[in-house]
Amino acid sequence: MAATDTDADNLVQEEELKAPLKFDVNVDTTSACERHVVVTITEAEVQRYRRESFDEVVPKAELPGFRAGKAPRKLVESKFREQVEEQVKSSLVMDSLQQVTEGDHFSAISEPDFDFEAVELPAEGDFKYEFRIEVRPDFDTPNWKGLALERPVCELTAEHIDQHLSRTLTRFMSGEAVDGACQAGDMVTLNGTFTLDGKELSTFEEETVPIRQRLSFSDGVIEDFAGLIVGKKEGDTIQTKITISESAAEDELAGKEVDLELQIHEVKRIEIEEISPQALDSLGFDDIEELRTFVRGELERQFEYHQQQALRKQVVDELTKDANWDMPESLVRRQTNRELQRMSLELQRSGFNQEQINSYMNASRMNARESTIRALREHFVLEKIAEDLQVEPTPEDYDKEVELIAVQSDSSPRRVRARLEKSGQMDAIRNQIIERQVIEQITEEAKTTDKEDLDFLKSEPETADIQFAIAGDFDEIPEALHDEGPAQLPGTPKLPELDKDSD
Repeated sequence: MAATDTDADNLVQEEELKAPLKFDVNVDTTSACERHVVVTITEAEVQRYRRESFDEVVPKAELPGFRAGKAPRKLVESKFREQVEEQVKSSLVMDSLQQVTEGDHFSAISEPDFDFEAVELPAEGDFKYEFRIEVRPDFDTPNWKGLALERPVCELTAEHIDQHLSRTLTRFMSGEAVDGACQAGDMVTLNGTFTLDGKELSTFEEETVPIRQRLSFSDGVIEDFAGLIVGKKEGDTIQTKITISESAAEDELAGKEVDLELQIHEVKRIEIEEISPQALDSLGFDDIEELRTFVRGELERQFEYHQQQALRKQVVDELTKDANWDMPESLVRRQTNRELQRMSLELQRSGFNQEQINSYMNASRMNARESTIRALREHFVLEKIAEDLQVEPTPEDYDKEVELIAVQSDSSPRRVRARLEKSGQMDAIRNQIIERQVIEQITEEAKTTDKEDLDFLKSEPETADIQFAIAGDFDEIPEALHDEGPAQLPGTPKLPELDKDSD
């Protein structure tokens, strides 16, 4: 162990002593959020990297007729020149990219876009390569102090709690199977198949929703869902049409009318005549007061979200009124899925149940492009203010977010954190913490007046929601473009990798 620790220490010291790469960089602004970058590395620096690479190879190279590390340098250079050239190219590109993106040229929000294989390292002369990169636009921090804001306030009454008791109970009750015709309010489990010109587009199985006036998908709505299904029974099949929204993930399907076949898999009815001690016990509540406390807690968290969103809207409307930067379509499409993930996490930590989350998410997907552009502009402005204020989440902030999501998803914080880290969503958690804290500081500096607002206590919704995209989901965040380095040379250490922890 001691020898290994010493080797590691020596490697760290060598990295610290290694002179930074010297190069010229030319940055052209192609649009508010895009830059074209040309990097030029002098021949002297290229030769330095070549020497350093062979200095590492020669002591470890194994050639026939020579002990390891004893072959003549010229013979080693001849044997491994092609491989070392790839190593040098990789090191030059990686080191220069890191210095460029960590410098003050711009604030990168994506990886550089270029074809590494097409980049050629010349035998003589300067080494030049270029790339395109998406960046945060340059702008002056808007004046955020002293804004005039209206803050929604609400005093929850016993009547408000009672109105939401039955709706809360239906989330925990399975209901009784219905043999005959279904009616409005019943819970119906559906299978569905979408086709266009006889060709299957997508299917879903065993999605359960209440029978309401409309049925919403992520990219389409059946306006007369109740009219289609009331009076039908288990096993019946229904044929209808649905128009895919203009914001669908698949451009070729946007705005198209497609056929939908719905099969009723199961019908159940939930009837709450009284809340008996037995019913409470089966649902995990000791008495009616514990249930009322649970409902009050949910409503309080939902109102806190409603209040935060109302304040946030006023703040960002004012601060982004001049933020009319054009967004590259590639950036918008890539960020759409991330923004939807962030919204889902925010709703989970704010006490919304899955049905409510589905409703919010479907509404956002219907207008995905516009909402993503708006969210990006808001994030750029709030992030810049956060940098000025040196706002950065603490470990305790992350723990609180994870715990709130765990409570709503009835899971352990450890399991929730593992899921978020595995899916790469901790970055979304970070962004929402930062944005929330910035909004809080802006609100503290604002001229705020209170206004009673009960809008969040909506009556029974008219739309049921299935979180399913007919035309497919928006692409996930793409894989790293430049993750693969050149083949490792015999007896040489592995090449350093690009740091991809950027925003």
